[in-house]
Amino acid sequence: MSIQQFSPKDCSDLIARNSMIQCIDVRERYEYELGNIGFINIPMSDIASISSKFNAAQQTMLVCRSGKRAEAVANLLLKEFHFSDIIIVEGGLAAWKTFIDPTIELD
Repeated sequence: MSIQQFSPKDCSDLIARNSMIQCIDVRERYEYELGNIGFINIPMSDIASISSKFNAAQQTMLVCRSGKRAEAVANLLLKEFHFSDIIIVEGGLAAWKTFIDPTIELD
């Protein structure tokens, strides 16, 4: 059972190689609608619903704007819902915008 932080580049490469990763954006819906990278949007406040929609044994990648909310959600998923393999996009979408896709709208 672990939580890891990977750079946006490493996350992008991992997604390209493994279509089985559960990718979740934990920002609020209005933030997601401004700009996103195609992850499934489940706001942090709705995170309890993840336990019934996702496989806790499957690799799960989390993103938010800066990485802080994703980190909090990762800890909750690990401790309360027994997710076993969680990856946080280091620096969140702000870093993704800098290193992967400068066209993402965040504000």
